[in-house]
Amino acid sequence: MIDIVIKQLICEAFKEQFGVSVDEDKVVLTTTKKEFKGDYTFVVFPFMQPCGLKNPVELANKIGDFVVAKTPWVEGYNVIKGFLNFEVSDEYWKDFLRENYKKDTYGYSPVRDDKPIVIEYSSPNTNKPLHLGHIRNNLLGWSVAEILKANGYAVKKVNLVNDRGIHICKSMLAWKKFSGGETPQSSGMKGDHLVGKYYVAFDKAYKQEVSDLVAKGMDKEEAEKNAPILLEAQSMLKKWEEKDSEVVALWKQMNEWVYEGFDTTYKKLGINFDKVYYESETYLLGKDLVNKGLESGVFYRRDDGSVWIDLTKDGLDEKLLLRKDGTSVYMTQDLGTACLRHEDFGSERLVYVVGNEQNYHFAVLKLVLEKLGMSWAKDLYHLSYGMVELPNGKMKSREGTVVDADDLIAQMEETARLQTEEHGKTEGFTDEQAQALYSQLALGALKYFILKVDPKKNMLFNPEESIDFNGNTGPFIQYTHARIRSIIRKAESDEIVGNMADFDGDCSLNDKEKEVLVCLHTFPSVVCQAADTYSPALIANFAFDLAKSFNAFYQDTPILKEQDRSKRNMRLCLTSFAGNTIKTAMHLLGIDVPERM
Repeated sequence: MIDIVIKQLICEAFKEQFGVSVDEDKVVLTTTKKEFKGDYTFVVFPFMQPCGLKNPVELANKIGDFVVAKTPWVEGYNVIKGFLNFEVSDEYWKDFLRENYKKDTYGYSPVRDDKPIVIEYSSPNTNKPLHLGHIRNNLLGWSVAEILKANGYAVKKVNLVNDRGIHICKSMLAWKKFSGGETPQSSGMKGDHLVGKYYVAFDKAYKQEVSDLVAKGMDKEEAEKNAPILLEAQSMLKKWEEKDSEVVALWKQMNEWVYEGFDTTYKKLGINFDKVYYESETYLLGKDLVNKGLESGVFYRRDDGSVWIDLTKDGLDEKLLLRKDGTSVYMTQDLGTACLRHEDFGSERLVYVVGNEQNYHFAVLKLVLEKLGMSWAKDLYHLSYGMVELPNGKMKSREGTVVDADDLIAQMEETARLQTEEHGKTEGFTDEQAQALYSQLALGALKYFILKVDPKKNMLFNPEESIDFNGNTGPFIQYTHARIRSIIRKAESDEIVGNMADFDGDCSLNDKEKEVLVCLHTFPSVVCQAADTYSPALIANFAFDLAKSFNAFYQDTPILKEQDRSKRNMRLCLTSFAGNTIKTAMHLLGIDVPERM
């Protein structure tokens, strides 16, 4: 790749011209700004002092002369103050185009021999349906897994379902009290929506009981602890832990309803897993680790029988690992589950896709595992992401103000239908084809809008804005791909394609063509950087930049109407290459691109 060659030659120039050793990773090349001539820019200011020069132009000229003399691929350079702009030859770009335009896996790295990376995402509770926050989690997890695969890693995608605890019993108790035996079949509701309905019903009944107790003179804090329905839920949880047959049967039945609902939503979103873990099966796993930690002195037992670890010297605090009654906490379970995954897959890198409210939890988890002697714990990574809000504010599950994933997808499909019909983009489609397109556009809009934002940032999701055909949106990129495929089909039907790569050396490139090629050239490094930073946003922004560059080229440059056969073939090559790369980039985001619109 020409950017790597230029970096290496710049390092050689420093060594030979000035006797200065510069690491290649310190040499940063950026794409030259459109208002200047050139393809790649190197800023020389940081290197003036080591080279003993005070004039940045002198330093830039010396490096530029050296690079041009050493490679035919750089045909010239220009200097604007301390900015050295390299001009890559047309021959390089045309060779690059010929070699890569047909590759379906352009941007992918060879398969590595490394142990698999285990990435956990989704992690839903079985007391409510998946909502907008879960959508961000699922899309991030799936996309990061695909990006890691594109970089040659073996990846195992796992899900830990939170299927036990007081929150699950709240839905169970409310169903038992208020449902009259209602089922998904009798109500026509998806199972996860039905169970979520009773989680909301519990909260409503609980608040009413607290209010009644306060009205009778009880302190609010006491009322919140002693509301009869809460005490009943706690009793139900105790019975579950004691394996009471009636409680366990209800738990299994309601969980089955939820799992059927989850599976439907996962299928709509295109989400899948290699293995699903259940908290009910893993929550006791960490107890053996705690006992070993006690024996080795990593943990200590307090007078009340509870087990703790003191992390104050590490800048944290003291952390509970077993309650005084011997029951485990979330940390205990996560310690055991981490070791189980290491054993299941032989992995040394565990990635957890979990919201930023759990930053402290995962800092503790990693540190405790390291203190227990797990050498692989150093590679445990918490992919922390920000919250998703709607224009009308935050969502609250127990109050029923959450936007369910299924409802949002349905809303997006309806918006896609209205927008598509308004723009006349389904002309000649059957009803079935049109519906498939609405679904593609809806999911493309949803996924792109969420994934284009840096994971660490909180975000505001605006359904209307996400589906605009003219902005930084999924549908804009999808439409660009459909336009490209239309051009290629027309060329094939008119039998003017022949060998697309058959264009001669005299076929010069214009600025718009080079702009698309420079953008395409960056794709492998973008894929690599996205894996290093666990950020699908880099892929999303690349796809948008490529779509913009291609559209600017398309508007200014004739393709099929070009009379010069060599130029036409070259432009068809470029068009095909752009289309293939858009498709690859969007796949890494979990987005399908339509063949026509």
